[in-house]
Amino acid sequence: MNRVFRHSVSLAVLAASSPALAEEAAHAAAAEGETIIVTATRAPLTLDEIPASIAVLDKAAIDRAQDIGVTELLLRTPGISISRNGGYGTATSLRIRGAESDHSVVIIDGVKLNDPSSTGGGFNFTNLLVGDIARIEVLRGPQSILWGSQAIGGVVNIVTASPEKALEASFDIEAGSRQTVSARAAIGGKTGPLSWRIGGQRFTTDGISSHAKAFGGVERDGYRNHNLSGRAELALTDNVSVEVRGTYASGRVQFDGFNADSADYGLNREFVGYAGVNFDLAGGRFQNRIAYGHTDTNRDNFNPTRARPQSFEADGRNRRWEYQGSFAVSERVSAIFGAENERSDFRSRSPAASLATPLPAFARGEAELTSAYGQISVEPVDGLTLNGGVRYDDHDRYGGQTLFAAGGVWRLPTGTVLRASYGEGFKAPSLFQLFSEFGNVGLDPEAAKGWEAGIEQHLLDRQLVVGATWFDRTTTNQIIFNSCSATATDPLCFAPGNPAARRFGYYLNVARAEAHGVEAAAALTLGGLVLDGNYSWIVAEDRSPGTANFGKWLPRRPRHTANASISYEFPFGLTTGAALRWSGKSFDNASNATRLGGYTLVDLRAEFALSDGVKLFARAENIFDEQYMTAFRYGSLGRSVYAGIRGRF
Repeated sequence: MNRVFRHSVSLAVLAASSPALAEEAAHAAAAEGETIIVTATRAPLTLDEIPASIAVLDKAAIDRAQDIGVTELLLRTPGISISRNGGYGTATSLRIRGAESDHSVVIIDGVKLNDPSSTGGGFNFTNLLVGDIARIEVLRGPQSILWGSQAIGGVVNIVTASPEKALEASFDIEAGSRQTVSARAAIGGKTGPLSWRIGGQRFTTDGISSHAKAFGGVERDGYRNHNLSGRAELALTDNVSVEVRGTYASGRVQFDGFNADSADYGLNREFVGYAGVNFDLAGGRFQNRIAYGHTDTNRDNFNPTRARPQSFEADGRNRRWEYQGSFAVSERVSAIFGAENERSDFRSRSPAASLATPLPAFARGEAELTSAYGQISVEPVDGLTLNGGVRYDDHDRYGGQTLFAAGGVWRLPTGTVLRASYGEGFKAPSLFQLFSEFGNVGLDPEAAKGWEAGIEQHLLDRQLVVGATWFDRTTTNQIIFNSCSATATDPLCFAPGNPAARRFGYYLNVARAEAHGVEAAAALTLGGLVLDGNYSWIVAEDRSPGTANFGKWLPRRPRHTANASISYEFPFGLTTGAALRWSGKSFDNASNATRLGGYTLVDLRAEFALSDGVKLFARAENIFDEQYMTAFRYGSLGRSVYAGIRGRF
């Protein structure tokens, strides 16, 4: 069985998301000689060599968690919060350590995902289902040196499955509450120098009203999603290979507009493609990769009750060339370096309902970013690893920016691991913030600096793991949306080039934000019994001097969250458990005038092995039917029950 966690309580605390993860964490912590390789660092490293907090989920843990969406897998990990405008398929924002949702980078199979036509240019987790994902890695804290200036909050690295046998297959089928059905299958194999795999998933649900029941929401807003993924790699020689990868997702979701039940629905199509060549030199010490990545996102909203049904249209594309090299200078010194060129463009418009009003012209924009980076890692003495890096970004609108990062991890013979790191971030305004109908071409880039320090301790022959991490981050020139009243005289409240046309608002650099906090966790395993939990205290505040919101909580960021779980594995193939998630209060708006109450969710899960490759599973989520909101006036899933079968051959 593959293990998920080792040598880091920040990994073991992932177990709190479900009893299954708890079991994986505890057993992995006890595996003395096992090594977990992390690829989100761009070069394979063991957990012992990474100074930043990181969480890792392998396929076994993902299967046992039973979650349909990736956000559900991530939500109960330390430092993570989400807000969602209803049930499955609605707009979903993920925040790492209180950072803005567009301040984190999401990568699938080496391709950085973001939608240039979205508000902040970040990634929307709406359509990201588990599908054929084999591994998820979450690095918390600034990771801009290796993954680009946008990685202020952290990085979510997703790897789809690759074949391990001559021929292999897998499937998952489940059904449950609200007519929810999910079916997934994949097949792949290795034939000589060629390895390949394809997979697909279909998901449908009648859903809930995205307009909260407490505010009169009654009709259900359904969702359907189809996704495909594929990859192939061909070894041309012993040291040269080529590979292609691709994913496609198509979703249709109903939603409620203007704070009431409505007939609105949206279509979303996302394509991610990658092609690359890998070649090793100097006997494998010098590894190289040249690649091209492409993302294309299309979003369209409709309301069939309007004379002109289409209410919104947006398209965003990213095209990215990159070179990456890694060189093992010696057994104790290694380096990673590379260069990238990314070109993005977008267009969007919001047609009027009346056919008498001509279709507006598309708002359009494009940007180019060229970067170079390097990072060196040194082990001066046994158990101590130090690294430092620098990145230079050249933006075609904002010029050059240099970023620095450094860190270290010290592994002591007492079972103690000490970590510390510092990093910087720089994010240019999104194309939407610059050029849309609400755009402001006078915006400045956002900048951030952050650091963390942590300790973890392994006790009782690694049966008990405890630890804590402190982090601190400051963001300046943060971009916010500034609303305009009907009588506003601010020149920016009028459309550029048309002083007679008022607009609802515009984007503005006014904010300074600060976030700091503690992530603490513990895990204990005693035979088949596993107990664990984690707690996150995150203070994320507006620190803009002289403003009315100085000292206010940043919106939709609970200050306190905690997770706990218990599980027991019986000797006859049955595993049962329970998990608890608690979130304290938060606020929906910057003025903190709208409060979102805290909530507690309790889940039950069970799994029974019919054979080595086939298992039955079932889960009950939110068993006490807690009513809560992560975004004001938007509903959330109540009590839900699901059951299914999975096979791995």
